[in-house]
Amino acid sequence: MALGFVLLLSLLLLSPRPSLGVSSPCPAGCRCYSLTVECGSTDLRDIPRLIPSSTQTIFLQDNVISQIRRVDLTLLKHLHYLYLQNNTISGVEPGSFRDQSHLLELALNGNRIHLLTPNMLQGLEQLRILYLSGNDITRLLDYTFQDLQRLQELHLQQNSIEMIADKALFGLTSLALLDLSRNNLHTIGPTSLRPLVSLQVLRITDNPWRCDCALHWLRRWIDEDGQRLLSSAERRLVCNEPPRLSHLSLVEVPPNSLVCIPPVVQLEPRRLAVHLGESLRVSCHASGYPRPQVTWKKASQKEPSEGRVSLQKTTGEYFDPDTGSGMLFLSNVTVAHAGFYECEAWNAGGVARVTFQLAINSSTSSSIWASCPVLSSDVSREPLYALGSMAFSALGAATQTAIAVGISLLALTALLLIAMIYSRHHQRDKDTDGESILYVNDYSDGPTTFAQLEEYRDEQGHEMYVLNRAKPVLPPAPPTAVSTTNLDCHAPSDTSSQTLSIGPGKTTNPTVPQNKQEQQEIDIRTMRRIAGEGGEAEPIITSEAEGLFLNHTGVFMESQIAYEIHC
Repeated sequence: MALGFVLLLSLLLLSPRPSLGVSSPCPAGCRCYSLTVECGSTDLRDIPRLIPSSTQTIFLQDNVISQIRRVDLTLLKHLHYLYLQNNTISGVEPGSFRDQSHLLELALNGNRIHLLTPNMLQGLEQLRILYLSGNDITRLLDYTFQDLQRLQELHLQQNSIEMIADKALFGLTSLALLDLSRNNLHTIGPTSLRPLVSLQVLRITDNPWRCDCALHWLRRWIDEDGQRLLSSAERRLVCNEPPRLSHLSLVEVPPNSLVCIPPVVQLEPRRLAVHLGESLRVSCHASGYPRPQVTWKKASQKEPSEGRVSLQKTTGEYFDPDTGSGMLFLSNVTVAHAGFYECEAWNAGGVARVTFQLAINSSTSSSIWASCPVLSSDVSREPLYALGSMAFSALGAATQTAIAVGISLLALTALLLIAMIYSRHHQRDKDTDGESILYVNDYSDGPTTFAQLEEYRDEQGHEMYVLNRAKPVLPPAPPTAVSTTNLDCHAPSDTSSQTLSIGPGKTTNPTVPQNKQEQQEIDIRTMRRIAGEGGEAEPIITSEAEGLFLNHTGVFMESQIAYEIHC
């Protein structure tokens, strides 16, 4: 009996007491159990160090822990579950989980993590569930989860993820659930989901999807394989842009409406020379849909190949690479900055590249150009001009074209003006020549007098006198002989004859009694004065135009009166 009591007392003294023993202390403010430590909502700023090494489960949620350091988990090699949600963790030191080869579940949701790197999750080969929701993650880089080959659930909802690299999910061959809902995803490529051969549940709702050509595959995938991975609610992916497709489900959009516009790059100038020590800003603008991403990179020149420039990234970092703004900034320019730079713009519709050449304007600038032969067709051997030069060669191609078109239009306008002036002068000369033309309208079918003459202007403005037969005919004067003189105007050959027809085959000259000759001469002078009142000087009658005033209508009148037609 006494022996049994001694043995029982010995067993009690040797039994383990984890919460009270010296070898297994419990952190202040925490509750420790056999394999579990509960330290939630205790305002901890760091992970406690006095956690028993045999602990398998640790609750550290709802504290103010700001970072995870490598030394925090080094002694906890038997952890299976680690809960750090709802803290202020913004950084995880690389290698912090290197010794956690038994960890099955890790909760980091509700923190301030904005970047995930592959070495951050290194050592979690046995991890099954990873909670990263509710952080500030903006992009998933390539090979971020490559060591999580046994991961089955990945929760990334409620972040600000805009971009998923093509190989970001590489290695997740056992993943069955992927939650990317409530992010800022505009698009996703088919290669991103290709490694997920075991995927059973995909959640990608509540994202501002841009329904363009990059989502052709997703629409087809939803109609085919997506039926088993997406619920009816999860298959309704609402388009946010373009505006004409907003509020429509992706499956409701016709395939021919999912279009893209390839990028177009504008870079002026393409070549530039600067002085040593100066700063340089070159802006590269790109247009397209969706909006292209623009980056700069330094290029190196190798041996010529078919007259082209070989563009490769250089090992020396002579400038800060652009992150998408399209601006190349070089400060304190040195000789090492000289060379070729490439502006690259890309979107789902394609890629566009433009080469920019920089030279250093110094005392040895000529040798620099000699050592940099121009191999590209868009780079000539013309001298480069400093920024701000107004030389025509330094202007852009669009500006040069506009100037050339303007000069051509001015020259054409000048030629048209000269042609108009010449045409008017020529027309005026013709009008002057036409003033001496005699217009005759000979009415030979009845008696005529000067009372029937009236002024008339033809279509070209020439004055002429025609016979108006609508006016009454005055009684003919007694037959008299008229002596006429020559007119300045030459009568045409078909005017009235100088003889009077008496009968068939017989002609005779008209005679005028002598006592009536004076009266007839007075009438002739009167008619000359009347004809001269048109603004011209009184004409001189000559014998040459005598026939113009003889009327061959002798059938009705015995005497003939000569009429003067003044032009």
